[in-house]
Amino acid sequence: MDHAQDHSEELRAAARHFGRRRFLTVTGAAAALAFATQLPAAGAAAAAELDARRVTEDPFTLGVASGDPLPGSVLLWTRLAPRPFEPAGGLPAGRVSVHWELARDERFARIVRRGLAVAHPEFRHSVHIEVEHLDPDRVFFYRFRVGEWISPVGRTRTAPAPGARNTALKLAAVSCQAYHDGYFTAYGHLAREDVDVVFHLGDYLYEYAVNATGGARAHTDRTLPAVFNRETLTLEDYRLRYALYKSDPDLRAAHAAHPFVVTWDDHETENNYAGDTPENDVPPEEFLLRRAAAYRAYWEHQPLRRPQLPEGPDMRLYRRLRFGRLAQFDVLDTRQYRSDQAYGDGWQVPGPESEDPARTLTGAAQERWLLDGWRASEARWNVLPQQVVFSERRDRPTADFKLSMDSWDGYPASRQRILAGAEAAGVENLMVLTGDVHVGYGLDVKADFRDPASRTVGTEIVATSIASGKDGADRPSNHDKLMRANPHLRFYNGRRGYVTVELGEESARADFRTVPYVTRPGAPVTTAASYVTEAGAPGLTPA
Repeated sequence: MDHAQDHSEELRAAARHFGRRRFLTVTGAAAALAFATQLPAAGAAAAAELDARRVTEDPFTLGVASGDPLPGSVLLWTRLAPRPFEPAGGLPAGRVSVHWELARDERFARIVRRGLAVAHPEFRHSVHIEVEHLDPDRVFFYRFRVGEWISPVGRTRTAPAPGARNTALKLAAVSCQAYHDGYFTAYGHLAREDVDVVFHLGDYLYEYAVNATGGARAHTDRTLPAVFNRETLTLEDYRLRYALYKSDPDLRAAHAAHPFVVTWDDHETENNYAGDTPENDVPPEEFLLRRAAAYRAYWEHQPLRRPQLPEGPDMRLYRRLRFGRLAQFDVLDTRQYRSDQAYGDGWQVPGPESEDPARTLTGAAQERWLLDGWRASEARWNVLPQQVVFSERRDRPTADFKLSMDSWDGYPASRQRILAGAEAAGVENLMVLTGDVHVGYGLDVKADFRDPASRTVGTEIVATSIASGKDGADRPSNHDKLMRANPHLRFYNGRRGYVTVELGEESARADFRTVPYVTRPGAPVTTAASYVTEAGAPGLTPA
């Protein structure tokens, strides 16, 4: 029996034993399998402490990271893994004491906080440290120590104070980094950019098998273990896959250089899943065990705060971040709560099924949370970091056009409720940040996409992939057809890279940064195009 079949049997047996109803109400189902709710024990039952002198190899192979900047707080992350491609990361099952320091300077001459955290084996020796009571709008440097080992230095920052009249903010948006499709060269360039925060819009990893030579990377200096050459299904599979991705030096450099705000799309779990509905024909309770494993591994490997700690197959990932009076970021999760894709998914002719008003991409609770947040917003720019293309995107300029059922086009009533809520809340400067599609787009968000002359009510900036889709092309084969079919589509480029957005009082500028190839290392970065949108006058124009 091969490993994949082995894992499938493990999931199936668990699903048969607990059943969907019991699993959803008693998350001990996942705990019993050490899948998702196994938490560090208290008191006598806790794992013994591991003597740091037993850590004889560098434990910081997966780097350091920070995330979710608040005005008085930073979140610091690392995971101890001396041998990252081994199931337990090369550490025994004991608690490890991790010393951390936060300083105003890179040489740690002016330390402002230091402390001790515990890396628990139940969380694969990852640590999430919330440092409080810091000055707002400040840059800090941080590092960790275990025994004699000292981590790389990371750089992070706090957000401006809630009422601050800040006038500038520069962000980057990234998405879609299939290890087997190429090198993460764009991250190396992003690490050297001067940005305040990076938004990762999904597909941080892919569940697909990675062969011994790393697919398109065609490694000649290493052989990847056979454990990666299968689809991820179990908690251990997902943990190991994160270790593989974080072995990339460019990704580690970007995390060390900037705080990240992360949200997932589908591939962190399984391609095009919808809520508790899997892509493949397996029972929902079996898929929920897989989802619990994927969500647990995601939290363990990302710079996320305590409210994001999953419970079984559920994880509250949507959240709100404010940067003074200039920007409010409402980070969405468009996977966990969505209705199943209409017409069997894919590109389809829209119709009564996709246009059913009851269909939702966000779920009712998240939709209410978003609209309530907009009503209370005093920000100049209201930015929506999320996953799938928001604007209408017809595949051809003729009446028989098809739309992507996985994007907001498959949930048009849900989109209209969002746009109506933005208008009712008086949101004047709406900007949507999107990933997923492995190309860069600049789009005008229309009040009514069926009428090209209708009002422009916002802008959408779609970040291309870091590596997914391999090298790509400046002008994909469907470039002209797509531009003709969608008059609100202002820009379309098919190379890999990222986008930076500078928000100001009077305008916002988007720079689409691309690399010419990713199937071999060392590509330079250039700006493919730059667009501006004026405050109070939505719509993109070339800079």
